[in-house]
Amino acid sequence: METTETTEISNRSEFALWAIQRAQEIVTTEGAAFALAARDMDEEALTSTAAELGKAIADAMIEVFDGLLAE
Repeated sequence: METTETTEISNRSEFALWAIQRAQEIVTTEGAAFALAARDMDEEALTSTAAELGKAIADAMIEVFDGLLAE
């Protein structure tokens, strides 16, 4: 079961900090596999890991959008 952490953002500075932290999480979890595929010149792995990286970014955007709708 996935747990969701809630963060209250009340100004632009807090949003910027959240966005930076979220981007770091995405790059840490998804970027390493992408970098390895690029290093190995594995085109199939590059395609797969690029798609996973893109999905993680899209999921983060939807997470923000859903949070805005809650208000």
